[in-house]
Amino acid sequence: MSKEIYNHAKEKMEKTISVLKEDLNTIRTGRANPKMLDKVQVDYYGSMTPIKQISTISSPEPRTLQIQPWDKGSLHLIEKAIQLADLGLNPTNDGNMIRINIPQLTEERRKELIKQAQKMGEHAKVAVRNLRRDANDLIKKAEKDAQLAEDEAKKELDNIQKLTDEFVKHVETAIVQKEKDIKEI
Repeated sequence: MSKEIYNHAKEKMEKTISVLKEDLNTIRTGRANPKMLDKVQVDYYGSMTPIKQISTISSPEPRTLQIQPWDKGSLHLIEKAIQLADLGLNPTNDGNMIRINIPQLTEERRKELIKQAQKMGEHAKVAVRNLRRDANDLIKKAEKDAQLAEDEAKKELDNIQKLTDEFVKHVETAIVQKEKDIKEI
């Protein structure tokens, strides 16, 4: 029972770190990266659709993104969605494809991106701590229902806390790395 709770909490915490890393990839650094547009959704025929599902996104040069939609009629919709996404990007539409030149980051924009990364990190830490709380509640309930001995429950609560501390460190490491990436460009 206690091992199941631990494994379940660990699995969920790993998923939280994975989601955090995906979210951090959407924050742009100096290089053009198609993942920057992963969170951008286009109102395509009445449903919100990720850009990558209706077009091909490539990076032909280090500071340029190129978006080739499969349906030429969606060019303006994609262009509008990128502008509304508040990524600090300026798409240009040539009638066949959209090009985005990635500008150098200003000091002000760097600070905004660092704040955004820190905010994502805080959300991830809260999620990890919520998972700890849920696991602790299950352990306490198992103890109350006499499925776990008191000393075994205490040991499991300590294990969950160690696991939480480990994953909070993973979050902090990911945020520090992203801040370093943003500052270096």
